[in-house]
Amino acid sequence: WSYIDFNHPTTFQTLAMDPAKKQMIMDDLNDFRNSKDYYRRIGKAWKRGYLLYGPPGTGKSTMIAAMANYLNYDIYDIELTTLSTNSDLRKLFIETTGKSIIVIEDIDCSLDLTGNRARKGGRRQAQADDAHDYADPNRLTLSGLLNFIDGLWSAHSGERIIVFTTNYVGELDPALIRRGRMDMHIEMSYLKFEALKTLAMNYLQMETHPLFDTIKELLDEVEIAPADVAECLMVSRRTDRDAQACLDRLIGELKMKKEETKDINNKKVRTNKHRKKAKTKANAKRKAEAEKEKVEKAASEDDNKKTNDNTEKKATEVEEEKKVIQED
Repeated sequence: WSYIDFNHPTTFQTLAMDPAKKQMIMDDLNDFRNSKDYYRRIGKAWKRGYLLYGPPGTGKSTMIAAMANYLNYDIYDIELTTLSTNSDLRKLFIETTGKSIIVIEDIDCSLDLTGNRARKGGRRQAQADDAHDYADPNRLTLSGLLNFIDGLWSAHSGERIIVFTTNYVGELDPALIRRGRMDMHIEMSYLKFEALKTLAMNYLQMETHPLFDTIKELLDEVEIAPADVAECLMVSRRTDRDAQACLDRLIGELKMKKEETKDINNKKVRTNKHRKKAKTKANAKRKAEAEKEKVEKAASEDDNKKTNDNTEKKATEVEEEKKVIQED
């Protein structure tokens, strides 16, 4: 490990997030750090896992900094792509201390941790893959990572938080993020108005402004990341922009995204109409073909009936001629 003095300024007070969700996370962190005796009593390692997921720019890394500052914990940032084997991961883990947050960012990009195993071969195939992975000490595997999270070594030192971040939670293997490994799943979502007020206080030192109503209406219609909003609110000393100019810039950005969203939705509507039209045409064609087949079948049956009737009539006539000949 390389030691760097951690001096990130983010706190929960400055974190742009829904206040209720923020308080829930703080309460959970408080419960964790005050529960040493509880974890010992129930026979579990004193650790907790947090999965932070959401689009880029929604504050996942900033959340980790706020957690570390709130708990006064060290941060260990692991880059899995720099490790070759499960043994490398274990050695790193043994060197960590208690009262720490172990972070693996963008875990979906680090290993083959998607749910493809289960989709490709079912549960038995996934179990077979796990057994093979565990027996292979020469590479870094999903099984090795799972053992790192909740195996015997996970109890090392105690009072430890493990944080995974991802932009694509649906792509991760369910075994990796189940409860007990990642105990709390936190969605880092696009900015809402309550979180915007935090950013306005951070960057502009204001609690209210006449333009807030307009911004609130736009935020109800537009998806925008906190990082994009922060860029709009960043006051530049070189251009001497005031709060009004920053909010005007934000409104312009929101309106532009609204138009982009409208164009995307219109394109989807046109695509859906085209698909619906094509589907209707295909259904009509199938119906016409079925009707044609039905008519042809009926005609064929009618021809067969006529043929059978003629055959029976001829046979009857032959029989009658035979009777006449016999009588003569």
